[in-house]
Amino acid sequence: MARDHYQPDRGRRERMGLDEAVLCASKSSSQIEHILDDAHARGTSLLLTRLEGAQLAALDAIWRERLDYDPLSCTAFLGELPELSDAAPRVAVVTAGTSDVGVAREAVRTLRHAGHAAREFHDLGVAGLWRVLERVDEIAAMPVVIIAAGMDAALPSVLGGLVPGAIIAVPTSAGYGVAVGGETALRSLLASCAPGITVVNIDNGYGAACAALRILGRAASR
Repeated sequence: MARDHYQPDRGRRERMGLDEAVLCASKSSSQIEHILDDAHARGTSLLLTRLEGAQLAALDAIWRERLDYDPLSCTAFLGELPELSDAAPRVAVVTAGTSDVGVAREAVRTLRHAGHAAREFHDLGVAGLWRVLERVDEIAAMPVVIIAAGMDAALPSVLGGLVPGAIIAVPTSAGYGVAVGGETALRSLLASCAPGITVVNIDNGYGAACAALRILGRAASR
């Protein structure tokens, strides 16, 4: 890979409080290996997102051995993870259905790479509202709540009216027909009547985790 094709943002943590992540979608194996070589040579850890199984398989064996890969979220860690910064998780990661778990796990892994644990709550879709009501007190105890939901994406609006924490909604591409790959979920969330919901792009678990990290960082600095 040409030298000027990759310019790592080495000052991002000092500038923004967030580490750089590498989006692997559309990158060749040689491009990914060049990035890994650079990070390893500098002794820095790295978060890789959207690393498909076929891309991982195409990497040299030494990199396959060094990477902590999660096939569900298509994320990988290079290097050692930091110690957890909290005695107990301060972020809830909630899914409306099992189809949303991959996106949610991308958020969980991004948080872990930054030194934060998350508590996961799965399959709380509003088609069975009792599932939400059974866990709402536990979710309400968390200062930040990330919710991944597809189809009509009703769950973030429901929880947005029940819990006091910061709500970060992730529309997912799960759904049939007019769900249109998550566009209906996105529009539904942008039009939510629950005040103060933050909405990120479709399937963007990474972006949701970064929003949570900004909130946690500001809270810790006060």
